[in-house]
Parts: sequence; structure tokens; C-alpha cells
Amino acid sequence: MPRWMGMTRFLSLVLLGSTLSAAGHVARDERELRAVLAGLKSGDVVKIAPGIYPGGHHVSGVENLTVEALDKERPPVFEGGRGGWHFSACPGLVLRLIHVRGQSVNGINLDEGGAGRPLVKGIRIEGVQVSDIGPSGNHDGIKASGLEGAVIQDCVITGWGGQGVDLVGCHAVVISGCRFTGKEGFTATAGVQIKGGSSGVVVEKCRFENAGERPVNIGGSTGMPFFRPPGAKHEAKDITVRGNHIEGSLCAAAFVGVDGALFEDNTVLYPARWIFRILQETRAEGFTPCRGGIVRGNRVVFRRADIREDVNMSPGVAAETFRFENNRWFAEDRPLASKPRLPVEETGGEHGTDPR
Repeated sequence: MPRWMGMTRFLSLVLLGSTLSAAGHVARDERELRAVLAGLKSGDVVKIAPGIYPGGHHVSGVENLTVEALDKERPPVFEGGRGGWHFSACPGLVLRLIHVRGQSVNGINLDEGGAGRPLVKGIRIEGVQVSDIGPSGNHDGIKASGLEGAVIQDCVITGWGGQGVDLVGCHAVVISGCRFTGKEGFTATAGVQIKGGSSGVVVEKCRFENAGERPVNIGGSTGMPFFRPPGAKHEAKDITVRGNHIEGSLCAAAFVGVDGALFEDNTVLYPARWIFRILQETRAEGFTPCRGGIVRGNRVVFRRADIREDVNMSPGVAAETFRFENNRWFAEDRPLASKPRLPVEETGGEHGTDPR
């Protein structure tokens, strides 16, 4: 037998084996779904028929799993329970076009199985809707801990108690094209929170409407045992927030125990108390003071009557390390009072003309 024929036969067997080890499943009701989840293997694809299903599904240790709607026009709804879905140590997961609502703790939970275990890589959450989580207290739409290289894209999150998306010790994550809308009766601390030693996170092309007290909380306050990596001296590092629409809430964004962040090319409308906040909430020994923020090329429209302080700062921050560049500021009710009081002199700012 020619060598190339032997190699072809070998590759065919490998591909056949791969096909046999993974399977496609269709679940048309709760019973079928639970049966499928009980026997998952690496690479399986689970398509879920339209309908209302109970929450409370937990998957652990399955690689390259896809869970998605059978009919993209009629996504399955997972309703009630403490949590909707919990995926633990599932690298390569794709979760697509499902709706989770009415959970008391978290809508979707993604983790590596606990701090100190290897980061989970390559998760994608696409076109998912999460609503009515909590309604009060630290209960999140999507809670993610110990992820690397995850993408959360084109999701809609409405009504939550804690954070719309809460990233704890996550790295190189992209949140893109999502919509966060606060809801009457839900406490909503933040739209997106990035903390616990997180780094390299990008939040882009998202829309925030009354999305909590801090629509984008760059940093936060994390118990030291929950940092990933252990011993990190910052809540968040090298974070980018760009090209977003942020409307309402007490402020546009808060920098909290961060070591380097870029807030660029965002449209900010009508913050209710402050425009920005620079804070230090974690005060462990050796912890980096909040520093290195760049606020550049944004369009900021506010009402001077609403604003108590343009930039609210707590003790213990290195506000002098921040940079403000080429932002356009407009106080709608008092255009002549559009120039903000900043912790440092701005380079190239414009004041008094509506930038929209």
C-alpha cells in the first residue's frame, strides 16, 4: 500500500473516532433535556426546542460543548429557581440564543470550579437574554469567575440585583454589542463590573440605560481569597471601555482600585450625581492605589443642576496619574458652565457645544 493511502486511512479513522465521540442532541421538553445533560461528552451540541423550562441546570467538566436554541426565532426560556444555568470548568463552551429569567441568585454562572484552579478558556456567550434576576442584593445576570479569552456578544440583560455582568478574576474577555437596561424594583449596583484581579478586558459597542449605580465599574471590592491570580495587587488592570452609549445612572463609570484603564469614544448622557468616580475600596497592604486612567475623546452631556461633583474621589487614590484628553463636555441647562472640574488639567477639551 502506498504511504499516502495509509495516511489517508489513518486520518479517516481519526475523524470517524472524533465524530463518534461527539453527538448532536435535540431536547424538546424538560425530561429530554435532563436526560441529554446527564450523558454529555466533549464536543456535543445540544439544541433546545421552544418552550418554558425550569432553571437549575448544572454542567461540569465538559469541553467544547454547544448549547443553543433549536429555533433561533423562538428561543427556549429557562424560568425560576436559584440559578438558570451553571457551567463549571467547561472550556470552549458556546451558549447561544437562550432566554433566562426570574432566578433568585444568578441567571448564568460560569467558573473554573474555584479560585486556584486553571482558568477556563474560550467560552462564547452569544445572543442570550437574561432578565429579572434578584431582584435585590448581589445577584447577577451573568456571573463569570476565572475565565480567559471569553466573548460575551449581542446579549440583552434587563433587571438585576447586583451586576448585569460580573467578572471576577477574568482575563482577555470581550463584552461587545450588549444591552443593559435597569428596571424598576431591581437594585442594580452595576451594569458591567470588572474586578478580582481581572486584566485585559474590553467593553465595547454596548448600550447602558439606567444600568445600575455604576454602569461600568472598572474595578470593585473583592475578598482577597477570590483574586485570580492569587496575590494580585489591583482589582483590574489594562481595561478598555470604548464606543459605548451610557445613559442615566448616578455616574457614567467608576474607576475603583484599577491599575490602568482607557475610557474612550463613549457617549455619556445625563449622569444623575457625578460624571466619573475615582475610588479605592480595597485597602490591603501593598495594594496599588487607583491610577493610570485615561478618559479620551468622549461626548458628555449633563445637567449642571444634577451634578454634585464632576469627578468624585475617595481618599487613597492617585488621581494625579489620570489623563483627560479631547473630550467634549456640554451642560445642557447651563452651557457656559460646561467645563468640568477635573483632578488634572485636560488636554484639548471642548466645552459648551452639544456634541451629539
